[in-house]
Amino acid sequence: MTDFIRVAGAQLNLTVGDLQGNAARIQEAMDWAEALQADVLLLPELAVTGYPPEDLLLRRRFVEAGQQALYRLAGKSGQTTTVVGFVDRTQGAPRRDDAGPGRLHNAAALLAGGRVRGIYHKVLLPNYGVFDEDRYFYPGEAPAALWDINGVVAGVSICEDIWVGDGPPAQQAAAGADILLNINGSPYHRDKDAAREEMLAARAKAAGLPLVYLNLVGGQDELVFDGASMVFDASGALLYRSPQFVDDLFWVDVPLSEAGRSDVQATVVSRGTLLEGEPEPPPETHPALDAPAEAYGALCLGLGDYARKNGFSQVLLGLSGGIDSALTAAIAADALGPEAVWGVTMPSRYSSEGSVADSRALAQNLGIRLSVIPIEPPFTGFLEVLEADFAGTESGVAEENLQARARGAILMGLSNKHGGLVLATGNKSEMSVGYSTLYGDMVGGYAVLKDVYKTLVYDLARWRNRDGEVIPEATIAKPPSAELRENQLDTDSLPPYAVLDRILEAYVEQDLAVDDIVKRGFDRAVVEQVARMVDRNEYKRRQSPPGVKITPKALGRDRRLPITNWFEG
Repeated sequence: MTDFIRVAGAQLNLTVGDLQGNAARIQEAMDWAEALQADVLLLPELAVTGYPPEDLLLRRRFVEAGQQALYRLAGKSGQTTTVVGFVDRTQGAPRRDDAGPGRLHNAAALLAGGRVRGIYHKVLLPNYGVFDEDRYFYPGEAPAALWDINGVVAGVSICEDIWVGDGPPAQQAAAGADILLNINGSPYHRDKDAAREEMLAARAKAAGLPLVYLNLVGGQDELVFDGASMVFDASGALLYRSPQFVDDLFWVDVPLSEAGRSDVQATVVSRGTLLEGEPEPPPETHPALDAPAEAYGALCLGLGDYARKNGFSQVLLGLSGGIDSALTAAIAADALGPEAVWGVTMPSRYSSEGSVADSRALAQNLGIRLSVIPIEPPFTGFLEVLEADFAGTESGVAEENLQARARGAILMGLSNKHGGLVLATGNKSEMSVGYSTLYGDMVGGYAVLKDVYKTLVYDLARWRNRDGEVIPEATIAKPPSAELRENQLDTDSLPPYAVLDRILEAYVEQDLAVDDIVKRGFDRAVVEQVARMVDRNEYKRRQSPPGVKITPKALGRDRRLPITNWFEG
């Protein structure tokens, strides 16, 4: 007979602040795990409150309500040990004066037999990028704490704890753990998944122990959690992998090299008998998505959850006949259903014939609603009322932006009247350099492509057309243009996107200096131009709507620079 432990995982899409709804979903998972005789069930980091709760943690009632929900769940626990994330409060000086009494901890509770049998406090608190855990939490002080689950010694940890080679899981392994259990709220960005899997496999192999990684799934404001929970054996071989971007309930009979070590001191959580007989083979694993499918899936989940969790049943967007609005519409239709998407094309005196025709073709291909509302009347009205104050000046940016703002006003008017969420359609390349109009094309409640470079926009459009034309080929092939003046092209104001995006990746995401970027083979004048445009448009980005984060450093909460800033280079 092979010694094993039956581990169940509930990779769930939970909602920040929905304590009652989250608890109900957790209870359903507990009942499911109990029915299949799992020894242990893992749920995500801060599953009770939703992740990340941010400044809700400063509200005493929020923390208390979360603790009450946890103890109600504990009262309904049975033989299966449930490991679930919540916010714990202990005695001591608070991290912040406005956080209420005591110290807050990012915690995991072990529930069994109708009560809370153990609590682990996260030791390593990330305070970089999108993470602000040091703002709220105190670190745990018992990284090598162990729990006896049906004769198997388990080390429990939370997210960041496992990313450091000598972190708590390594200490738990050295102290005599038989298995490592790690619960997570690990947000997605491109190219992270492969690195994460490689890291986890290395941790399991170094410890010589099986490792279970359970991750959150779902969209929360700008963040997307991709799931991709994983189970590894003691050699670091992958036993099971959850799908990305969807809920998953799974269980794996994890083989143990040695069960029930009598010489290890561990807090007894539950006592029983390991399942008899041979373990069941692991379920069929889910392969990682390829790069475009992964990015597209993240964008769909981010938009879909933002709309649903904020009570929007419909979205509106302007359709220009260009590739950004076309891709945004396709994502919206896939995320919410075509019946929930309303496209509005708003031609002007400078619009090409293809802008309306391509918008019509796109709407027909997607099956979405389309309205055609010309902006010539409001644009002419603006010019008339401003005629005296514009007298003696050349037509230029002011007149161009009036067109964008007329379109923005129309979209917001439709939103106010009919209740839909307006989607901004600008991409990361444009947002980085300020090639956008405040209160015009930047208008909206959510910016789907805010973290998507223009070159990736083209890649995703082609990927979406992989099984047949959805985004018209004419839209993909035409030179990009704002169409706010005669014969206008993006390249009149910007370097080619293939060049611009590589410079932006170096300057925005890698924080390289101009000199260092030039050393990579770029023309100095072009690099200096791009850097100036990025720096002087911080004020615009600060006023832009949130959008889905898919890169290691997104514009917004990831990248925090002062608006007033004289530093160059």
